[in-house]
Amino acid sequence: MLILTKKEIENLLSPEEVINAITKAFTLFHQEQFHMPDRMHAHQGDNTLLLMPCFTESCFGTKLVSVNPQNSQKGKPSIYGVMTLNDGETGEPLALLNGAALTAIRTGAVGAIGIKHTSPENSTKLGIIGTGIQGFTQAIFASSIRPVREILVYDRNEEKAKEFIIELKKALPNIEISICSESETLVEQSEIIICTTSSQTPVIPDNSDLLKGKSFIGIGSYKPDMREFPDALFPLVDQVWVDTPFAAKESGDLSIPLSEKKLTANQIKPISELIIKQNIDQSKTTFFKSVGMALFDVVVAECMYKKALKNNIGTQIQL
Repeated sequence: MLILTKKEIENLLSPEEVINAITKAFTLFHQEQFHMPDRMHAHQGDNTLLLMPCFTESCFGTKLVSVNPQNSQKGKPSIYGVMTLNDGETGEPLALLNGAALTAIRTGAVGAIGIKHTSPENSTKLGIIGTGIQGFTQAIFASSIRPVREILVYDRNEEKAKEFIIELKKALPNIEISICSESETLVEQSEIIICTTSSQTPVIPDNSDLLKGKSFIGIGSYKPDMREFPDALFPLVDQVWVDTPFAAKESGDLSIPLSEKKLTANQIKPISELIIKQNIDQSKTTFFKSVGMALFDVVVAECMYKKALKNNIGTQIQL
C-alpha cells in the first residue's frame, strides 16, 4: 500500500490535472458509470463525521472525514480525514491518502469547474468570503481558470483574514489581494463571489440590485441548517447548478428556499449537463452550489496514485 502525506498530495498534481480529473468524474456521473451509496452523516453537536464510499470500473474507495467547525478557535484545521483506494477487481488496498488535503484540492477544482461553466471568461475580480483552507484552495483554482487580477477577502474575524492574505500572497504573488471590512463591499466590487463558510445565516447581503450579473459559487453549506446565500438571489437566477442532486436536501442554501417556495425543484440542475452538452448566458446572474461527493475523491485519488507510482513519490508499506 502506498502512503501519501499532506505535503506530497499538495505538490503532486497541477491545478489543470486536478480539474481534468474532476471533469472526468462529472462525465462518469453523467453517464452513470459509477456506484455511490449514500454517504453517512453522524453528528454530535456542531461536529460531523462523514463516511463516503464510491465504486468506479477501475477502483473503489472510502473517505472518512471529521468536520469540527470550532477547531479554528484552537488553532487546528476544521477538517481531518483519510482516504483508502482499492483495486476495483481484487479489492487490494492500493493507497492511503491524507483525506483533508485530498478534500481541499478536489473541492478547489470543483469550484473551478463551476466558475468555468457559469462565469464570463474575462472575469478578473474575485471575492472570497471565508478564510479557511477552502477559501485558500478556491482562490488558487479560480485563479487558474480565469484571468484574475484582484482578489477581495472578507471574514468576520479580521485578524484571521489578515493572516490568510499573507499566505495567499505567497501562492499568488502577481495578484492584488486586499481585505474588505464588510461583505457588501466585496460583492459590489467582485465579478465572481465564492462562499466557504459554515454560517447558519446568509453572509451575502439580501439586496437584489447588488447581486445582479454576478457569478456565485457556494462551497461552505453542507448541512440543512447552514446557509450562505440570501432570498434575494433566487429570483435572479434561471437555474441553480449543483454538483450532485442530493445537494437540494443536504444544504440549507437549497433546502430552505425550496421549503419556502422561493425556489422550485425544476430550477435545480446538475452541472454535468452543462459540462457535457449545454451552454448558458454567462453574463446573467448565476449560482453553482457544491456539497461534494465520493466520486470526486475516488477519481482524483486514482490520478494521484498513478502519478505517485510513476514518479516514485510516497511510502510503500506492507499491511
